[in-house]
Amino acid sequence: MASFEEEDTPLAAAAAAAVYVRRGLKGSFSKPKKTRILTIANQKGGVGKTTTAVNVAAAMGLAGLNVLVIDLDPQGNASTAFNVDHWEDASGTFDVLLDGETIADMMSPAPGFESLWVLPATLDLAGADIEMITTVAETERPFLLKNALEVFLADHEMDYVFVDCPPSLGMLTINALAAVSEVLIPIQCEFYALEGVQQLLRTIEFAKERLNPDLDVSTVLLTMFNSSTNLSQSVVGEVRGYFGDKVLDTVIPRSTYVAEAPSFGQSVMTYDPGSSGAVAYLAAAREIAERK
Repeated sequence: MASFEEEDTPLAAAAAAAVYVRRGLKGSFSKPKKTRILTIANQKGGVGKTTTAVNVAAAMGLAGLNVLVIDLDPQGNASTAFNVDHWEDASGTFDVLLDGETIADMMSPAPGFESLWVLPATLDLAGADIEMITTVAETERPFLLKNALEVFLADHEMDYVFVDCPPSLGMLTINALAAVSEVLIPIQCEFYALEGVQQLLRTIEFAKERLNPDLDVSTVLLTMFNSSTNLSQSVVGEVRGYFGDKVLDTVIPRSTYVAEAPSFGQSVMTYDPGSSGAVAYLAAAREIAERK
């Protein structure tokens, strides 16, 4: 990651970082040989899951790559961050999974982006697990998203598809794991960082054995890092020791701007491109793009 400590003032440092981000986004990401589909998952809430999905996707979209974000979280936070309508009477993921609509018809372009689309999570998605159990054959339930994506990608060229999962291990998350080849796990640099990750890994292993042999945890991203605490440093060492080279070199710092951006219907990449959070997410997106 670039360093801006040599600038004379905080304002100058922020301006230099913003220029760095903007320049770093212009055509600098190579296209993958085929569509990469990643599920961002962690059933523990508050770890930066949706924030990671939004900002990595935003960095790639601003770089000119074709990106689709599928919001599978009934809270719809990814949809909110991209300022895409997901309130009453809106259409989205629920319609694709349970009403047979196509992704192409239900997705919306993200305002401010030329090549990024969002399949929003609407209020109906909160009842999707029950709806699947009561109306969909058991053998078909895990593959609703997979089938919809196959139809969509047959006619639409996408470089990346990011699936933002709910903080649970229900049928929505199972659908996400059955539909993708890669899992990205965000882990916060806080006490009990690895709590619950073992359960997620067991679920991933189950999905790999029963539903999707191509599934793999390809990426782990450390979030909410505080350089002034020994705890954060300790968690980084612990996670790197456990997951090895699956952990990105980039670590996402705690950032007020990252937290504020969704309330303005934006990613931090557009809300404050000179902030430390934006610079870090750009670096993380670049690492992901260079890994495969």
